[in-house]
Amino acid sequence: MPIKQNNKSLSFRAIDSMKPGSRDLSDTGEYRGLRVSCGTAGTKSFFYRYRSPITENLVQMKLGTFPEMSLSKARQKLERLKAIRKSGRCPAAEKRDIEQTEKETKAELQKQQDFTVRALIDLYLEQYIDDRMVSGKVIAGARKLKGQGEVRRTLYADPIRVLGMKSAAKITRKDVTAMVMGIVNRGANVQAGTALRNLLAAYEFAIGMDVYFDDDFVNPCIQAKAGLRQAKIRLTPQRGKRVLNDIELGQLLRWLPGSAYTVTQKNVLRMTLWTGCRTGEVVNAGWQHIDLQKKTWHLPETKTFVERYVQLS
Repeated sequence: MPIKQNNKSLSFRAIDSMKPGSRDLSDTGEYRGLRVSCGTAGTKSFFYRYRSPITENLVQMKLGTFPEMSLSKARQKLERLKAIRKSGRCPAAEKRDIEQTEKETKAELQKQQDFTVRALIDLYLEQYIDDRMVSGKVIAGARKLKGQGEVRRTLYADPIRVLGMKSAAKITRKDVTAMVMGIVNRGANVQAGTALRNLLAAYEFAIGMDVYFDDDFVNPCIQAKAGLRQAKIRLTPQRGKRVLNDIELGQLLRWLPGSAYTVTQKNVLRMTLWTGCRTGEVVNAGWQHIDLQKKTWHLPETKTFVERYVQLS
């Protein structure tokens, strides 16, 4: 709509009397560049029309609607925008930049809100702990098959059950401590320690990806672990002190042949007693690892991932 040339400054009465189809009104003097248009629905809007100091193109920037924005408020806003333009900057371009930053910030906050503790744990399990398929090839996970199941069971049993639907970025030290103490209070101190260690590792994995958390985010599990240690909450098993004495050992060996165990079970128990190895290691023993001449048993895979040799009697 062409601008109606005014010799007078804009006034409330002039703006209020505008009708749909009226020509745009422009201000004068120090407020030159301020204009008002009336749309087909009767909505009256303030605009700042100026030439960009950067592109030299004409730019029109909406300031607000009348009467929600008064004429005096529109002029005040115009003065601020003119000061920006006078400094060699483009107000409209800066507004777009601010809106884009706000949009990206809002999207980032929403992404963090959607990244729940359950999503964090599933990410850790699927991309680190479990075996996974990559380009048609199976990539071994950080744990063996049995260990994968144990980690999943531990994380689903308490961390996901208690914290799963909460935003991972908003979990606090108190949240983690309360979850751990819930396990301790039911008498499962070792399970509590295992759950804390696994959740801590899951957080560390996600933090290391540098996608889901701010740079200043601190793993709440580390803080909870320090607090529990300070409170002297025991999360590890008591070292076993009970052992069979010579008489009890003789009784066991005399009883074992006539017991209801299978031959394999009897052999596993005997070899466990002879070698002091874990029963799981005995069960997985193969003849290819036994050297009868050197009287050694080679364990290439162990719970600690360190191979070792056991001397046989």
